[in-house]
Amino acid sequence: MDGLLSSFLQSLSRREFLKFSGSALLGLFTLPFSNQSLRLNQLRTAQGYTLPYGRVTAKKIDGYDKPSFSAELKQSYWENLVMPITGVALGDEESGHNRVWYQFNSESYVHSGDVQPVDIQTNPIVDPIFPEGQLAVVTVPFTDTVWSLRQQEFLAYRLYYATTHWVYETVQDNQGMTWYRINDDKWKIKHFVNATHLHLVTADEIAPLSPDVPAEEKRLEIHLPEQVVIAYEYNQPVWMARTATGARFRDGDYRTPVGNYITNRKRPSRHMAAGDGADANGYDLPGVPWVCYLMENGISFHGTYWHNNFGRPRSHGCVNLSPQHALWVYRWTNPVVPLATMTAIEKNGTMVEVIDQPMAD
Repeated sequence: MDGLLSSFLQSLSRREFLKFSGSALLGLFTLPFSNQSLRLNQLRTAQGYTLPYGRVTAKKIDGYDKPSFSAELKQSYWENLVMPITGVALGDEESGHNRVWYQFNSESYVHSGDVQPVDIQTNPIVDPIFPEGQLAVVTVPFTDTVWSLRQQEFLAYRLYYATTHWVYETVQDNQGMTWYRINDDKWKIKHFVNATHLHLVTADEIAPLSPDVPAEEKRLEIHLPEQVVIAYEYNQPVWMARTATGARFRDGDYRTPVGNYITNRKRPSRHMAAGDGADANGYDLPGVPWVCYLMENGISFHGTYWHNNFGRPRSHGCVNLSPQHALWVYRWTNPVVPLATMTAIEKNGTMVEVIDQPMAD
């Protein structure tokens, strides 16, 4: 898919490219689909993973008989319900920032913004774990962790599909079930997760992309009005994706600052948290994947699993991407992060420009 998109982008005139990159159709184009059809049995991400299910990320979403909010309401779906995705369609809201709808189980259409595409894959258990820890990714829609294997009724965190975590030990409980011990990277806490629900990341899965392109010939643009990220090699666009950047909230202005930055600090996983349960804009997000920092205050590119509604500002300053697109940015940018490294900091990195002026024809 990346090669197809790169060839397509380079074939466009500047006017065509700007029109395409700013359109809601990009949200559909970067959703891979087979045989150029809007109906499919399985979704495929840009990296080729099969994602045949959708997890509801909002408290409740509604399903309609057609891909439109004005269509007949058929039924509702509740948070963390996992359903087969049996089709993809464009909605009728031509001015909408995200016109992509999913068909759930061939029974109704739901807006994609509150549905995370997921898979259900279990994994072989690895034992022993390297003493320095190993990076792992969740491969099921969600999995609950526990504080203690002796008192498993006390849950710690719910970890979601595509989140990344550092595991340090393989442990069996009294019933013979195998768990990985996760050491939190923000707080001095540990908890345990079903070992079959995590895949240990390999070096080739995070190998650099376009390693032969000189560092100075790579750059990224974040276009705030169009909510799109574009990657360039030799000043030619080779990749792009919809994003959700910083927004204004009741408690402050979190818009992503305009300017020039570099991705000189990266980490494959980060527990991000702010505020508390009483704070309307507080959050507690373990395992945010593929973080590429732009600023000292923590603003970064990163994967997003709590929504799928790209194309409109909604973050606390960060550049939200799908986990698959965040991994692409992580692999493509400098510095290169070795597999067993929790944080990489260098003097130099890939140039990033945040632009607040609309794209010109």
